[in-house]
Amino acid sequence: MGKLLTFFVALLAVVIIGGGVFLASWDIPAPTRDVEKTLDDDQFPR
Repeated sequence: MGKLLTFFVALLAVVIIGGGVFLASWDIPAPTRDVEKTLDDDQFPR
């Protein structure tokens, strides 16, 4: 039972570390869609 638990803990550690390396090295493209909002003048104090 001890060896099985050790195996699962080691497997979990490898999955977490591998996922972290994957997310750190993944080149996610920046959003390219333009956003335009119309703001009312009443929102800003004068």
